[in-house]
Amino acid sequence: MALYLIGDVQGCNGALARLLDEISFSPSRDTLYLLGDLVNRGPDSLGVLRRLMALEGAAQCLLGNHDLHLLAIAQGVRGPGRGDTLDEVLNAPDRALLLYWLRQQSMALPLQVASHPLLLVHAGVLPDWTAQHTLALAAEVQDVLQGSSCGDFFHAMYGNTPSRWSEDLRGMARLRVIVNALTRLRFCDAQGQMEFESKEGPGQAPAGFMPWFDVPGRKTRQDTVVFGHWSTLGPLARRDVVAMDTGCVWGGCLSALRLDPQQPPGPLHWTLHQVHCETAQKPGRA
Repeated sequence: MALYLIGDVQGCNGALARLLDEISFSPSRDTLYLLGDLVNRGPDSLGVLRRLMALEGAAQCLLGNHDLHLLAIAQGVRGPGRGDTLDEVLNAPDRALLLYWLRQQSMALPLQVASHPLLLVHAGVLPDWTAQHTLALAAEVQDVLQGSSCGDFFHAMYGNTPSRWSEDLRGMARLRVIVNALTRLRFCDAQGQMEFESKEGPGQAPAGFMPWFDVPGRKTRQDTVVFGHWSTLGPLARRDVVAMDTGCVWGGCLSALRLDPQQPPGPLHWTLHQVHCETAQKPGRA
């Protein structure tokens, strides 16, 4: 049995197929954990969703900001944006089944490897959140996504405020902060105020801000947080954080990290597999 963590696919179904061949993936033996942004920007989001849905329990997926964007478009909350490549999904004969499957995916996932806890998220974790608190907050969003009021949620999902977490938050404002942290976060300040304008690497953090994983006293520092979303970040593999978005759709690679279930997470016990994506967007990451 092998466990694989896979970064942002973003509709690059051909690259995903070649990566699964590269790792000799067997759905009866192995498990994939995909870190969100399954769709959009790449040429075949429909193929990605159909491929992953067919794997059933062998593929566990997170929702990223592009996946939520697809669900919001399908709900009629907003139209497709410039650069979106979602029409094939929205016009597919199995659209309803695919979108239902997508709504059942997770906002965050726990994983134990050799008794060491891993926390899987698409983008980031606010410094005041423990791993267990993060999972509980993610479950609040999942309950709404999978319920009858999801349309109201998508209408209220967009926006950058509130920019800080408070336990006093209620209703859609509370859900919006959770979603923004888990699916959009790159930079925040020492008090956990989020910043969403910059999409550059950590060396170009706005004044007063830093990468979320470098905030002093972050409560998930004793865990290993694995995330995607940040293709301009560059290679990052530390004991406490691992970045998996290697910019497939932007001319980079699609990556799979094999974990040894008998060994604690760490570079000495990881095997990285990568395939290049021939069909790439021009730079303009989001």
